[in-house]
Amino acid sequence: MDGLILIHKPANVTSHDVVAQLRKVFSLQKIGHFGTLDPMATGLLLVAVGKATKFFPFFSTLDKSYQGRIRLGFSTDTYDSSGVPLGVDHADYPNSEAIRLAMTAFEGEIDQAAPPFSAKKYKGRPLYTFARKKRSVELQPFRRKVHFFRLKNYAPPYLDFEAKCSSGTYIRTLAHDLGRRLGCGAHLAELIRTEVGNYRLTEGFSLEEIKALFIAGRFDRFLKPLETLLPAFPKIVLTESGRLLVQNGRPVFPEHMVQPLPGEPLYSPSPGEPQAVFRLFSQDGRLVALAKGGNLSSLSPVLVLT
Repeated sequence: MDGLILIHKPANVTSHDVVAQLRKVFSLQKIGHFGTLDPMATGLLLVAVGKATKFFPFFSTLDKSYQGRIRLGFSTDTYDSSGVPLGVDHADYPNSEAIRLAMTAFEGEIDQAAPPFSAKKYKGRPLYTFARKKRSVELQPFRRKVHFFRLKNYAPPYLDFEAKCSSGTYIRTLAHDLGRRLGCGAHLAELIRTEVGNYRLTEGFSLEEIKALFIAGRFDRFLKPLETLLPAFPKIVLTESGRLLVQNGRPVFPEHMVQPLPGEPLYSPSPGEPQAVFRLFSQDGRLVALAKGGNLSSLSPVLVLT
């Protein structure tokens, strides 16, 4: 059983809990997720099964989109509604134009620090272990990209927003920093992840639906096969001798490739293009490896699916 599952994670469940439940349902240990969702958050969680777990480096960099609600008036120690309020509630709320202007300041390339209560590691330990002991940790901020951070609706003290950002961006920190910029404090009240790369929440299944489909033997309904993953990478079909070379970790050359690709345009790199990643297939349609090369003169496998 190998492939990708799109889960609609419920609130008050950790991403690890979702993986643990699926391991129990499938009686399979080789399962992992591609990007943590906070327990309070709901929405799209990508879960890899079997050989698909090897694709983490390629999925971990995908952009993510969210919708959510921010509560103005006070911040919390966790930057969300699960935390302890830091100060009194400020009832002098800004108007919608001031909020829109403040939100645009966070669009583009920004430096962002992880929240104190997060799983980000410091000296091998999650930050929340220090925060629980009231120990502050100074971490260097990380460069992130916020494609947009928009106001959808405003009914003080709550504002509804939508955002799209690079992997690793903390929406809790956006909410907290927005409150500081507005001068009234703020924290994240609700959050739903709607997209990861080209995958959408509307394609996701609840854990109960996955269990029912698994019992019915309808894997085709919820499991995206390896061969359908990473479609942005060009597809190369290998000869049998090429497949054997790749599965032994050796590079392949044009004589090991079936040309032209059936039903697909022939890959032609642009001048100066860096090494691209290619999906290598056997002639019976199985994905056998991912490989890198500046062009089709030589492809070296970087991930072999034996």
